[in-house]
Amino acid sequence: MSSAYFLVIACGVLALAYGWFTSRQVLTANAGSARMQEISGAVQVGARAYLNRQYRAIAAVGVVVLIVLGLTLGVRVAIGYLIGAVLSGAAGYIGMNVSVRANVRTAQAARSGLKAGLAIAFKAGAVTGLLVV
Repeated sequence: MSSAYFLVIACGVLALAYGWFTSRQVLTANAGSARMQEISGAVQVGARAYLNRQYRAIAAVGVVVLIVLGLTLGVRVAIGYLIGAVLSGAAGYIGMNVSVRANVRTAQAARSGLKAGLAIAFKAGAVTGLLVV
């Protein structure tokens, strides 16, 4: 394996590790009062339902594209497409989950000041970006 491939793989692994570490930091922050957590729970349920519905529609189209790719460009291309689609979906699901759960933590942190709220919000937003490397 050339050094360029090693560097690319190492950067990807580091980004994933930092994304995991950052998500842990965000999700261990104070989630606020019971009322804030109640509202946050309702938002989480709605976001999960929305994402599940979207993914069902995308999966239907994705299966058709997978079959067309397999028949026209070969099995290796189709497998690459499938791996990319699954990992992209996982990154989106994890990113949405962290973002929605971070909302209440951002609101709670903002009660003590803008800097604290922005720190949580920035870290939460970075998670999705780090997972799509």
